[in-house]
Amino acid sequence: MTTPSTTTRAEYCVIACAEAWRDNGEVLASPMGTIPSIGARLAKRTFSPDLLLTDGEAMIVGLDGATEGWLPYRQHLAMVTGGRRHVMMGASQLDRFGNQNISCIGDWARPDRQLLGVRGAPVNTLNNPVSYWVPRHSPRVFVPKVDMISGVGYDSAAAAGPSATRYHRIPRVVTNLGVLDFETGDRTMRLASLHPGVTVAEAEEATGFPLVRPDEVPATREPTPEELRLIREVIDPEGLRDGEVPV
Repeated sequence: MTTPSTTTRAEYCVIACAEAWRDNGEVLASPMGTIPSIGARLAKRTFSPDLLLTDGEAMIVGLDGATEGWLPYRQHLAMVTGGRRHVMMGASQLDRFGNQNISCIGDWARPDRQLLGVRGAPVNTLNNPVSYWVPRHSPRVFVPKVDMISGVGYDSAAAAGPSATRYHRIPRVVTNLGVLDFETGDRTMRLASLHPGVTVAEAEEATGFPLVRPDEVPATREPTPEELRLIREVIDPEGLRDGEVPV
């Protein structure tokens, strides 16, 4: 097995992102960000071979980037609304129930800062599984209450009723410090694992609300030698992952 000293923080993040798509079957993987994209390709090459990957526009692509099929917008939307896509989005803010904000900071009527806008976040979160990737875990991102709900969290979905909860699921949140999930009785955020070298105190200090955590927080799993080879030599030989999470 590979030892922690030979695996970079970015590579642990890749592994944690890849695990989001484990056992997903034939669904459309929609990663947003360099490390999630590497993770999706790693998942397809190893434990989730049925994943569908796209070029981000209108084509389904294979492992070598060659076009394998056409995915027109109408068909893409059909997959979205049927729960057959798993997105990994970013977040400017996330709260303890998984509500996400990518729209604005401050009051909506007069924001301090304008961001991307709501975009497709409501449709994504209500119609197919959505995980999140946060390359810089900090209290500015993990806040007690988001300034505006773009992506729907567990409490908001429950308040809206069965039509909102049918396909709603947030499998995991991956950050540069560890992995969080919502496997709790009240669907509040839990510290599921820490990347090697990160302490519980560091994760808690970087989070703006109390995290549920077990007595012993496990470490993010080690990549296998073959996974490391694929990351370093096949999927990301240019080392773009280290630009998103420095060594």
